[in-house]
Amino acid sequence: MCAKLSRVLTIVVTAFREENTVGRAINALIGQPLPDDWELLVVCPDDATAAVAAAVQAECPAVRCLRDEGRGKPAALNLAFKEARGDLLVLTDGDVYVGDGAVPALLTPFADPAVGIASGRPVSISPRDTMLGYWSHLLVEAGAHRQRSLRSASGEFFESSGYLYAFRRSLVSDIPEDSLAEDGLISHRIAEQGFRTAYAPDAVVYVKYPSTYNDWMKQKIRSVGGYAQNYVHAARGMRSLRREALDGTMAALEFARGPRELWWTLLLFAARLHVWLRVWWDVRLRKRSFATLWQRVNSTK
Repeated sequence: MCAKLSRVLTIVVTAFREENTVGRAINALIGQPLPDDWELLVVCPDDATAAVAAAVQAECPAVRCLRDEGRGKPAALNLAFKEARGDLLVLTDGDVYVGDGAVPALLTPFADPAVGIASGRPVSISPRDTMLGYWSHLLVEAGAHRQRSLRSASGEFFESSGYLYAFRRSLVSDIPEDSLAEDGLISHRIAEQGFRTAYAPDAVVYVKYPSTYNDWMKQKIRSVGGYAQNYVHAARGMRSLRREALDGTMAALEFARGPRELWWTLLLFAARLHVWLRVWWDVRLRKRSFATLWQRVNSTK
């Protein structure tokens, strides 16, 4: 059933070979209170994902499927930006799902005309009793959520989460197709225009994080590497090895419950150093191409 409120809105779900999860993502979105005039665009290159979107569209015509050419998420988003009707865009992924009331909570800050972009709050559904699962909880709770809350309270800039965020469509019309972290790029572009970033902690999005170290490295090189690309201004951003060490060390150590989690925390410090070294080598020094850096992460599906 398509629930309603009142505002012009386009929700964009990007997906690739996510036929097992995209249905859950779509249904979690359309089951919420939404504006009277809304649409949901599923952007994907593959037949299996498109078939799931088509099945939902048969029941809810506000859902449409756009077929991109498989050149990556930034190209898929550029297609969505051209097709979108909404004044506000909500962006999320086909392998995550939003919590109850997430979309209204995400839209609430836009009552303030000074707000240009709003971030939701990722919550890990990975098990905390494994090392990589524990890392995900630490990074989203003691890391991202803590930093966004502090920066929001003090009026500072912060990057929105690519798992769930919304922005005024008029502020960004397209992005470079080699963007490794489009959420960071869009956040910076909107801030440069003088608009404020809002944090909506009640706009929860549930995320399964990588369960292998290889997949974890792929994901982190992709996200951290985006901030090392030339068009993202690190001076305004949240991410740098120095900033992580200064702002996050004590919070990470205090997050641990017992000796095992403390050991995992120390291993995470080493893993984050590994990520930053790889980013320096692959992104800054070798300037590897988008196609080689953007690798599929299978254990999150």
